[in-house]
Amino acid sequence: MADLKTLRKRCEARLATIDFVGCVGAASFCSALAVHRERPIILRPVTGWVGPCGLWVGGPSADLIFYEQETSPLHRDHIILHEASHLICGHSSAEIPPSALSVTLFPDLRPDAVWQVLQRATYAAGEEQEAELLASLIFERLSAGRGGPSHVTDPKTAGLLGRLGTSLEEGPGTAA
Repeated sequence: MADLKTLRKRCEARLATIDFVGCVGAASFCSALAVHRERPIILRPVTGWVGPCGLWVGGPSADLIFYEQETSPLHRDHIILHEASHLICGHSSAEIPPSALSVTLFPDLRPDAVWQVLQRATYAAGEEQEAELLASLIFERLSAGRGGPSHVTDPKTAGLLGRLGTSLEEGPGTAA
């Protein structure tokens, strides 16, 4: 696992290649990312999932990001940005044999593609850390207006984001 400063530099470099000026949330960021990658990203809300809150499935002609709908708007955006970060970083999970269940749940997708990403636990800890950091950096820029106008007006949320940013800059255990 990379140290936090190295990981942050790598995430910053990846983020610098994507033009998301004018984006105000996760959905508009994904639209900008789709233009950048020249490949559609389809956001699909789901409810009542047991397990991960989000899932990225790379289909033959588009990427699908599934996210838990029954949570706060802030959490939904973070879930979407986390899954988009896996996509930006080029992460993939371990190979898992196809199953009839995937055909039932996702009839329009290849079973092997579905099972390749359904097992979120198979991501390495470093990949999860990288996706989480990149999602936080994207969210920070969207919220601070560096990617577009701020959509965070709640003082508690703004304070939380400030503390999160400070923690990511200074490392664990140093934020107030």
